[in-house]
Amino acid sequence: MTIEATQSVRVPFGELDTASYTPTETGFGAPWIDVDEWREAPSPHRHVHGGFTGTDTKFTVYFPPEDVWKGRLFAPLEGAHGGHDDSFGGMMGELLGGLAMTVRLGGYMLDTNQGHIGDDVDPAFGEDNTVYGFRATNECARFSKHLAAQVYGKAPDHSYVWGGSGGGRRSPGALEWGSDVWDGAMPFMGGGNVVEHGDTRRVTGAQSFSFASMFNVQRLLGDKIADLVDATSAGGSGDPFAGLDTHQREELANLYRLGYPRGDEFMISQPMGQIWLWCSMADDLQAKDASYFESFWSKPGYVGHDAPQHVLPDLIDVEATVVRTLSPRDFIEDGDQFVGSKWDLMKATAMMMAGSQGMDMPICVELSGVEGGYRLGAGLKVLTGAAAGRQLYTMKNVDGVFQCDGVAEANLERFRGVQPGDKVHVDNRAFLAFCYYYRHHAMEDVQFDFLRLDGVPIYPQHDAPDQSPLMGVPYSGQYSGKLLWIHHTHDASLWPPQGLVYRDAVTRSQGEEGLRDRFALQWSENAEHVPPFILPSDPARATGTWLIDYRPLIEQGLVDLTRWCEEGIKPPETVFDFVDGKISLPATAAERKGIQPVLHVTANGAPRADVSVGTEVTLVAKAEVPPGTGTITRVAWDLDGTGFFAHVLDVDGTQEQVELSTTHVFDKAGTFYVSCLVTSRTDGDVNAVERQLPNLAQVRVVVG
Repeated sequence: MTIEATQSVRVPFGELDTASYTPTETGFGAPWIDVDEWREAPSPHRHVHGGFTGTDTKFTVYFPPEDVWKGRLFAPLEGAHGGHDDSFGGMMGELLGGLAMTVRLGGYMLDTNQGHIGDDVDPAFGEDNTVYGFRATNECARFSKHLAAQVYGKAPDHSYVWGGSGGGRRSPGALEWGSDVWDGAMPFMGGGNVVEHGDTRRVTGAQSFSFASMFNVQRLLGDKIADLVDATSAGGSGDPFAGLDTHQREELANLYRLGYPRGDEFMISQPMGQIWLWCSMADDLQAKDASYFESFWSKPGYVGHDAPQHVLPDLIDVEATVVRTLSPRDFIEDGDQFVGSKWDLMKATAMMMAGSQGMDMPICVELSGVEGGYRLGAGLKVLTGAAAGRQLYTMKNVDGVFQCDGVAEANLERFRGVQPGDKVHVDNRAFLAFCYYYRHHAMEDVQFDFLRLDGVPIYPQHDAPDQSPLMGVPYSGQYSGKLLWIHHTHDASLWPPQGLVYRDAVTRSQGEEGLRDRFALQWSENAEHVPPFILPSDPARATGTWLIDYRPLIEQGLVDLTRWCEEGIKPPETVFDFVDGKISLPATAAERKGIQPVLHVTANGAPRADVSVGTEVTLVAKAEVPPGTGTITRVAWDLDGTGFFAHVLDVDGTQEQVELSTTHVFDKAGTFYVSCLVTSRTDGDVNAVERQLPNLAQVRVVVG
């Protein structure tokens, strides 16, 4: 397809004007462009790549054909620390919508590295967190508007910044500090601390310290996590503490008090973003909070000193030998070496890393000489060879294979330069101390109140270290424009209490009027931090049978944000309660509101049915949508826990409420998790592909 057939070119390729643009942000030199060409993939667009002189800031702008552009700019911000300027044009775009979704929404897309390359700071700015928090993003957006005026004949009428996880951490900052740039923001799964507007200190995050509790529960429970998952799943006993000793009970209770999402206990054994964050901040924590890591093992009031029996059996401090390194390509081409569920999470994260690090980056190392011990989070320091001195930390371990990450050079190089025979020091003393970190760094957040009595901390306290400057600046809640916050009830990386932080910030900064006019909060029930197809599956049931793919809710949120900013129609908010670190949603759609359908299911009239082989089981699904948000468009059952909702019931898209029953006969003994998936859409179109808003529910059928 030729460009003439697709788009009228106002400015020829290679001739976009950069010289007349003057950067707004201090320290940013003249913009430059090194790519300006037409591309057909991932969707037809004019592809412009460039950056700013004297900085590491880079960007990619994707301009779709003029006949589909509706005057909008959408800037998705990458999660974690950011650091890549092509995330949403590649794998990340495939996961979260990217250019295809942006085109459906009538926008062009801006993708930036948010001021730095990988997990390293820009040498020109050092640890200036304002650059990575908002200045680089906002400067790229301003320049993209300068380019849009040439490509389309006018700058965008409306501009929106959005993102999840680390992108949810930083997109509010872009709005708070970019009143000249953005009309609205849509963070989802964000979190952080709150300061007065104008305070640009580094972020101090309660969530990262709470992860310590999750790691500790995984370590202490071990194989008992399977019993915990069984008890808290559909039709289970409901008693998560059964079979645990005193210390295990205490740590699990503390985990729940800190806000870990009930119903997502399986993910305690499958850390993903949580362990990456430890790897990214371990060096900094040990340097700036050295007194804690020393005191843990040597002073009263700390488990390492007072009750070493809880940590010493897991201790590792050995010198090991490198057998080989492994890249994502190795996991694909030599897949028969990595068979079995124990490899699933390592392979999944390897493929995710391939999107930013490349297929041939050596991200894993196989070691000999490590016997026993608890390996998650363990430090690996290369002692000999070309990479001597490089410090990494363990994200995943299977048998003798360690998948690792780190900061700065360690993040960018991983195990590049490491050869068979090189020596590595494996040491997990710091991580074992971190497992109790939350006790000794009680934040002001309400979920930490149980660690105080009459306002006095129970355990010796240390000052909470700051997070990486790449996380940006704290929230203030002071902004013009509109902000729609979306948070997930089952997010094991940014727990439900983090979904309330920004609402409280807006209330403090703008009062009830600002909260009403410029802020909205929606909860996505049964949604995790990433879509379920990225997550490992419980051996008893596919992940997609109990966690939804939340991407349609994100796209609907962006649609609703544009309507709010451009037409004044505020998105419907979700009603909820927050008690003991737990978010609870009302049982009916009329009470709950929001945009997501509500679903309840039974087997023979209850959450659990115990039957004999060959006995007919009656399954009932009751689904409804919140008032004014559309109709039910699909009801389907997964009868065997495989994740394929093949048993589809008849729904025509005209009803706001449905109650449908079906029967099934199980022809063999076993425990079956039977799930129902429903979707709704604002216009009731049962044939539409996008914005089918999901929810699901599950029952247990025990066939004896």
